[in-house]
Order: sequence, then structure tokens, then C-alpha cells
Amino acid sequence: MKPRILIVYTGGTIGMIEDPVSKALKPFDFSHLMENVPKVKMLDYEIDNIQFTPPIDSSDMDVEHWQMIARSIADNYHKYDGFVVLHGTDTMAYTASALSFMLGNLCKPVIITGSQLPIGEVRTDGEENLITALQIAADRDETGCPTVREVAILFENYLWRGNRSTKRSADNFNAFKSNNYPALAKIGLGISFDYDALRKIHRALPLEPRYNLDTHVMSIDLFPGLNENLLRYQLSAPGIKGIVLRTYGAGNGPTQKWFIDTVREAVDRGVVILNVTQCVNGAVHASRYMGGDYLAAAGVIPGHDLTFEAAITKMMYLFGLGLDSNEVARRLAIPIAGELTITPQR
Repeated sequence: MKPRILIVYTGGTIGMIEDPVSKALKPFDFSHLMENVPKVKMLDYEIDNIQFTPPIDSSDMDVEHWQMIARSIADNYHKYDGFVVLHGTDTMAYTASALSFMLGNLCKPVIITGSQLPIGEVRTDGEENLITALQIAADRDETGCPTVREVAILFENYLWRGNRSTKRSADNFNAFKSNNYPALAKIGLGISFDYDALRKIHRALPLEPRYNLDTHVMSIDLFPGLNENLLRYQLSAPGIKGIVLRTYGAGNGPTQKWFIDTVREAVDRGVVILNVTQCVNGAVHASRYMGGDYLAAAGVIPGHDLTFEAAITKMMYLFGLGLDSNEVARRLAIPIAGELTITPQR
């Protein structure tokens, strides 16, 4: 039987055209995109599509759009063998992370891709990315099951776990990187999967989509010269439930009494604070240095090797389940969809 693939086209550079007056790129419709990739017919797949109306620039991506994508997949889950989401690069890692949490018990491939140049350009990465994403979405292992059973980002030469990925370049075709987890596949003359890195699903369960996300969360970046009054103002923002604190190095922050007291006061009020590192590689080791140890003692949750994108969307997801702050704090440190590696804290 021919593989059945559903494309969810949200917009992004891959489907953009140049405005003849302003010369700025703007989203175009799906038919324009497919007209520029006639090779898709050579795959001999059954391909259907759902399109955002109108298509959006990914800078406009919001929670409501994540819900639309998740519903498109959930409503068609039993009709298709795999799914390809066409998406702009700027917020692609956020979308991939959010979907990995929202699509509970996912056992089919959800491959997110896009491009750095519009697909109608003479020299574009869009054509290759689209075709490769379709091939990966259709791939089966020796037992006939989907090779990929998770949300992943396909870009140029690599397939990355979605909730481990970060956009690293605005200029290069290899725009994404997973700094703390290996590539799921390398793309060259063929597609070479790393079967040890792929998510293992031992028992297929019914898909359990969760659409509610709570946006009463925010992030704070530490930097030398952080103002005490401004920090207190941020930590006491009306309605705030959770904060991703982006710290130095292995999870370190200032050791001054005012800083630790301010953080502890917020935790005591029920605000969940998650510690993730500003570094692109490595993890939070809360007890390695005094600065991290003080934060842990104040009730801040170590985020291990979570990306920022996974941290903020996981927090939205957990609060969206209606959990109290203690349960959210507990679950933040437990892997849900392969998004973190727990390392021993010393």
C-alpha cells in the first residue's frame, strides 16, 4: 500500500514569495508551494494537506496555532501513516517542543521542516527538506512499524528530536542543532537512522492529545548588574505561575543575600521557578557550585539539560493540566517525551 502522509502547512519562508512593491517576503498558499516541487509526485505517496488560512510568518505563532496543529494531527491520526508540518524557522523549536508534550502516546512520525530560502527561488533548501521530510514520515522498520515515532525537526543534513532542538543560525542551511542529544538521522546520499537515539515505544497506546496550555509563565535571564527592584517586579507579576530562570554555566546565579531572598520569596508564594543554563551545551548541576546550590536550597527546580524552548512549553503544558505548583515542580524534573536527561546531582 502507498504511504499516506498528511501535510500541515502553517506558512513560513518555505512558502513565501517576494512582494513586488516592498520586496519583503510574505506567505503564499499551498498550491504555489507544491507547484515548485514537481518531484514530490515521484515519491508515489498519497499526500493530502491542511493549510492555515491565511498562512502565517512563524514569528506570529501562538498557543492557538499549536492547538490547531495538534488537532489537525489528532483528528486525522488513524487516517495517515505520518505527518509533515511545514513551518517557519524562527519558532520551529518551540512548536516541536509543545507538540511533543501535547501529543501524548504518539507512535507515528510528526516531522517538522521548512527552509531558509523560499521554495520558488532558483537556489533553495526548501525542495530537499520537503522531500526528505516526506520520505522520513513514510519510512518503516523491518517489522512494518514507523521508524520515527516522535516529533522531530528535519533540516538539511540532520533529523533532530524536536524538544531537544534549537535554532542556531539565521543564515546557514543547517539552521538547527541539538547540543545535548545526538541526531536521530543523518541525511547524505541516503538516510541513515541512529536507532539507539530514536524514541522507543514498547507498546502502542491510543493517542492522548492535550490541548490546554497555560500561558501564565515567563522567563528571566540573569546578567551582571541585574537590578534588585526590577527582579522583584518581575517575580511578582500579576497572575504569574511559573518562571524559567536562565542562569550561568552549570546553573549558577548570584550569591548575594538580596538575590536569594527574592527568589525564595517568590517560591514561597507558589511561583514555580525552573533553572536552565544559558549555555547552548551542557546541563544544570545545581550542587556543583555555591551559586547553584543556593538556588536549589531556595526551592528552584534544576532543569538538567532542557532547552529553553522545551522548558517554557513544558511549563505551559503542565500548568495547562490544572496541576498545582508542587505537582508541576515535581513533573518538570521528570522526562515526558525524551526532552531531558537526568544526571546525578552532587
